[in-house]
Amino acid sequence: MYNYFKGTVTDKVHNTKGCFLTLEISGIGYMFEVTERDFSSLGMGDENVTVYSVLVHKEDTMYLCGFLNKQARDLFQILTSVSGVGVKMAFALLNQFDFAKLISIVIDGQYKELTLAKGVGTKLAQKIILELKDKLIKTDIEFEAVSDFRETEQIKDTRSILESLGYEHDEIQEAFSSVLSTIANPDNSEELLKATLTHLSN
Repeated sequence: MYNYFKGTVTDKVHNTKGCFLTLEISGIGYMFEVTERDFSSLGMGDENVTVYSVLVHKEDTMYLCGFLNKQARDLFQILTSVSGVGVKMAFALLNQFDFAKLISIVIDGQYKELTLAKGVGTKLAQKIILELKDKLIKTDIEFEAVSDFRETEQIKDTRSILESLGYEHDEIQEAFSSVLSTIANPDNSEELLKATLTHLSN
């Protein structure tokens, strides 16, 4: 029904129910449930923010889920097509892994990796892979769309260093996709550079 919204972040709430942000567009505030990853990357007052949306319609309520890139939104919809994977479970998976890493895990059949996500047991992880592996192989979700992520100054600086060392754009994008969700502090330039170099040298 709605593909995306573009506006200014006017409110952020993180509580036991999840992460929520309000996007003001032409004087109307739209509330979205978002992943912790997207919640952390946005600041109050950020303008011209594009949020790709999914309207969740249940018997007693309707609400919007939002994502900062289209690929994560599309993967969320694919995940929730699996019986037993609801909104909260899909968010748990997208909080644990960025979308490119999650696609790679499913296609490679690494069900044990999926159990790292909160609430995902072995049986459900195996079911996700069984039902989605072929579907994701055929999907048009782009693996290398890491450029859609909001780049921090640390990422930009690290990219410049890696390019000066002779690494190609696609190599760097893939490295960021793999390491950003695994390091403790992606805002630490030294830690980010070390992790990407380690990945690129393997």
